[in-house]
Amino acid sequence: MAQMFYIHPDNPQTRLLEQVVKILKDQGVIAFPTDSGYSIGCLLDNKSGLDRICKIRDLDKHHNFTLMCRDLSELSAYAHVDNSTFRLLKNNTPGRYVFILQASKEVPRRLMNEKRKTIGLRIPENKIDLSLLELLGQPLMTTTLILPKDDFAQSDPEEIEQQIGHQLDAIIHGCYIGEQPTTVIDLTNDYPDIVRRGSGDAKPFE
Repeated sequence: MAQMFYIHPDNPQTRLLEQVVKILKDQGVIAFPTDSGYSIGCLLDNKSGLDRICKIRDLDKHHNFTLMCRDLSELSAYAHVDNSTFRLLKNNTPGRYVFILQASKEVPRRLMNEKRKTIGLRIPENKIDLSLLELLGQPLMTTTLILPKDDFAQSDPEEIEQQIGHQLDAIIHGCYIGEQPTTVIDLTNDYPDIVRRGSGDAKPFE
């Protein structure tokens, strides 16, 4: 059964997040709050964790995962970005966006889009996420926690514990979060393509 960690959304407790980091580095899978509801994640090199996530969400091999990074220096290690794209990212991160970019060789093939060789990347505003990523020192491989037969992301950590707690190693309780889908921007072409309009302001990319 998953350990439940009650983390303050505005002042995350470092000592508790350090325990979550240890679980992740021990090949754990966690559920955690984001800017857009709850997500599920593990480290990039955790292949068994990826398999567990696919089983929990009933995902096929074509699903696009997202790398959650703490800042642009980390993001640029996993994606190819030119100067104009970098400036665009710098002006709009952290924020409620997922950016689709050309993946670098640092990204495991199982995590990128099989045909386009792209990866989704995001730098969140959520203080719990940023504190966790800072302590972790590397990105999290993530996907929105939408359970099979559901249409929306999970928003209540207590319900997550009841439904799939036995399949997780840790749950970060960061309070109830109503679903606010991110804005998805494809930056692989000559101009930004707004794939999905969500809670992030799309105007800078129009």
